[in-house]
Amino acid sequence: MSSTHLQYGDLATQLLTESRRSTATDTLLKYNDVLVRSILREQRQLEDLLQTTLNTADQDPAANNPKMPTVLLYQTAILRNKRCLLAYHHHRLERLKDLYWSVGGALPLLLSMPSASASQNVNASGGGNGGPPVDVRSKLSPHEVDFLRSYAVSLLTLRTEAFAADAQAEDVDLLAPITRPPKDLHILVRVVRDCGVVHTEQGAIDFRPGHRFLVRRSDVEHLIMQGFLEEI
Repeated sequence: MSSTHLQYGDLATQLLTESRRSTATDTLLKYNDVLVRSILREQRQLEDLLQTTLNTADQDPAANNPKMPTVLLYQTAILRNKRCLLAYHHHRLERLKDLYWSVGGALPLLLSMPSASASQNVNASGGGNGGPPVDVRSKLSPHEVDFLRSYAVSLLTLRTEAFAADAQAEDVDLLAPITRPPKDLHILVRVVRDCGVVHTEQGAIDFRPGHRFLVRRSDVEHLIMQGFLEEI
């Protein structure tokens, strides 16, 4: 890496700055594939330099070995880059999980909805800054899309196997929000968007725009979160 431009670790610092900006603005920024790949190339370069230094260094492990400061420099830069990469991706995955829960586990809806709407869902109780009208999927890397799909499959497996194993046990809705505990078992809702016929334990309901229904909260909670119904 040329000393006239960037020092080792500067690219990783830029990556952390993006994570801080994402947190400060409550938005999901586009995955910076170019910067991540640049840091990985820097990692390989540092590893080559470290190995070369170790090969040319004297075998004497004494503290006054002139090669030891160089070895320490390369090793420190490698470890810092790794920590920054892990922190960046961990921050994004946590943000994606928040978005997933904000739409009631409707993955197709999440991937197609504008990023501004996703941010508003996450901050429905406290508000937040909106993002540009770009769909969420365009901001994700292919691996992040795969993560969301695997996350959804894992939750579906947990719901269908763990809680449905006992026929006498009451079904537990893992996707129900916990920020505002329900006060009533049944609620009055108005249909905002056409969502077709929905099958509930009490039978099939044809939710047509403008109509009102008195339904069990647990049957339509996810439709409220997805914006198809609104509680009156």
